[in-house]
Amino acid sequence: MVPIVEVRRNAAPPGDFASLPLDLDSGFGGLAGDALELVERRYGDRGLAVTRERYNSRDQDGDIVCTARDGDEVVGTLSVRFDGMGGLHADQLFKAELDAWRADGIKLCEFGGLAMGAHPHDPKRVLAHIFHLGYLHAHRRARCERLIVEVNPRHVAFYRRCLGLIPLTTARHNPRVQAPAVLMSIAFATVREQIALWGGRHDRTASTRSLYPLFWDAATEATMLARLP
Repeated sequence: MVPIVEVRRNAAPPGDFASLPLDLDSGFGGLAGDALELVERRYGDRGLAVTRERYNSRDQDGDIVCTARDGDEVVGTLSVRFDGMGGLHADQLFKAELDAWRADGIKLCEFGGLAMGAHPHDPKRVLAHIFHLGYLHAHRRARCERLIVEVNPRHVAFYRRCLGLIPLTTARHNPRVQAPAVLMSIAFATVREQIALWGGRHDRTASTRSLYPLFWDAATEATMLARLP
């Protein structure tokens, strides 16, 4: 893992997690170490079938693992998987949908292995930051055009409301985790528009019900992009 930057939010009341540093890392390779342990623990808490082999990010050097740490504790992780000869995890259930985009020449990227600590002080902020970091790798660096994710049906409404992801299928059984999954997607151009519109406007989070105000402003994003491995 390669340290990226220590991020601080605007001043907050003493004891508020938002005022404390959040260490963000990203690096090439498979899901491993503390990040893998967090995924195993949180997925296991939900009764999902998890093994190290199933969440090893295909062991390809082109994949990225993003993590957020509060001190020594990993409080969030996200895997960024790029399309290629081996395809994506979502091909197991949604290959027809993905192949339609590929036929149109659309460059795909898959976010997976998302896990948050059991009791992070500010889970929305952690999710916003690791999602933004994944977006920088996928769209701003690798020029991917469309994001795809597999989401449990009970979480579809949250990801649609908070991040603008659109459900494209009905639920299908995912044998990797022995649970149902829905394919959701969004164009990275839309994500970029939302970040430009809302990024850094922390006071608007409650009124918009969106996570985009918790994303970085343009200056912070430029700093993060410049420091990617």
